Amino acid sequence: MSSISIIGLGAMTRAIATRAVEGGNAVEVIGRDAAKAKDLAAELGGGATAGTLGTTPAGDLVILAVPYASAVPIVAQYGDALAGKVLIDITNTSNSDATGLVTPDGTSGAQEIAKAAPASAHVVKAFNTVFGHILAQGGPLDVLLAGNDAQAKTSVSALIETLGLRPLDAGGLEVARWLEGAGLVMISLARHGVGNFNFSLGVNLAG
Repeated sequence: MSSISIIGLGAMTRAIATRAVEGGNAVEVIGRDAAKAKDLAAELGGGATAGTLGTTPAGDLVILAVPYASAVPIVAQYGDALAGKVLIDITNTSNSDATGLVTPDGTSGAQEIAKAAPASAHVVKAFNTVFGHILAQGGPLDVLLAGNDAQAKTSVSALIETLGLRPLDAGGLEVARWLEGAGLVMISLARHGVGNFNFSLGVNLAG
């Protein structure tokens, strides 16, 4: 089982934390509103705790469940407190009308987060192609991930499996831009061809 800290108190935090607790993982939730974090930890049960924003996270895996615009500043704020941690970036970097990415060509949100993190931390992109409310419904889903460190990806994959989900390794961190692009496509599909957000992205193996 894994030890995880989740920074952020939104819907994705609740969805991931709920499944993580059910899977037997140690869970810490962290947010700017300390009272809200404590309330969420109490709701989660299973020994979940509330951490303090800015202090060293208890988990070996640290999930950044915040908007992309906040992710890099938060990682920079933590600084060396994130040394040796595996950082799981779940952010999407689409612009407001889902017509493009806010990151420059040749990079990704995950890569920008990696630049801000200590050298001994490893960033893995994951969960950005899963809508929070779909994750909260339970059931099997595919989680695409990307990262440069094999052991970090193994650790994240193990966590994903405890959530009852299937991890699919998409390659190195340079692929994160295209995972973020897939997140943009999902938002655009929801607004156009599908017409709602009640769907998931997965891989079907032929044969």
